Amino acid sequence: AGKITKIFITHLHGDHFFGLPGLLCTISLQSSADTSPRPPVEIYGPLGLGNFIRRSLELSHSQLLFPYVVHELVPTSDQCPAEEFKDFSSLAQPEAAPPGAQGRRIHLDPEEDSYLLLEDEQLVVKGFRLFHRIPSFGFVVEEKARTGRLNVQKLQELGIPAGPLYGKLKTGSTITLENGLRVSPSDVLHHPIPGRKICILGDCSGIVGNAAVSLCFGADILIHEATLDDSQEEKAREHGHSTPKTAAGFAELCRVKRLVLNHFSQRYKPVALRASQGDATVATLLKAQAQEVFRGGDVTLAEDFLTIVIPMKK
Repeated sequence: AGKITKIFITHLHGDHFFGLPGLLCTISLQSSADTSPRPPVEIYGPLGLGNFIRRSLELSHSQLLFPYVVHELVPTSDQCPAEEFKDFSSLAQPEAAPPGAQGRRIHLDPEEDSYLLLEDEQLVVKGFRLFHRIPSFGFVVEEKARTGRLNVQKLQELGIPAGPLYGKLKTGSTITLENGLRVSPSDVLHHPIPGRKICILGDCSGIVGNAAVSLCFGADILIHEATLDDSQEEKAREHGHSTPKTAAGFAELCRVKRLVLNHFSQRYKPVALRASQGDATVATLLKAQAQEVFRGGDVTLAEDFLTIVIPMKK
């Protein structure tokens, strides 16, 4: 837990964020007590999340050994039934906010139809809107493309000797040879190597707007809830949830490589328990329903502590 630097909350239903104050306290317990400054833990989630965290820590007299920042996504009213939408914009930041706790309020970019959460040299994280009983969000974590490999044959043809000049071209610098020839990186580099992409959807019965498909297109992994099986589709929609068919349809539309289903109703026992009881039919029901629709990739049923390795692309 002490290695956590960023936390993303999809929506403000208790089973998705009530444990956050406890997690922050656990991170604090595993943190060093030295006084050297450290970067804040950055938390992203719907409007109102910051107020909840501050009040929870205040009421429990919890003292964190690190600063934190809460960046709040401002939802739109079409992300849930009209009678369920609540405007928390009046929940202002306190005048005496904890050090580093004054985060951003992130509004929907009307042109991109998404929320730019963070961007650095290695990756970009964006949010997009989902429809649920209360406003919910999905997140896309995408690595930036890496510089392509040097075309050694082309370098030799141009008479460029191995050494520092190779490094300059690799890092994006144009060089000039002794004969006056200017060589740019695009002349001697193979195509950029695409980064990995992970898409995580919060609870939802559908998407809002047009950004989700383009943002998730071609993802290595799509994590999508499937609370009830397809025979319970009407009930699932009534409660703002999805079925394997819904999740698989979105995965197929986005042409993702792998679909991971999660957030199962308690009526579907954990995979390991089902297998030990010999209940193969129930154990494979959700997966089988998704596979009927999503024929272009793998389907995985999520379990606690499941780890999936996504190899770097070459």
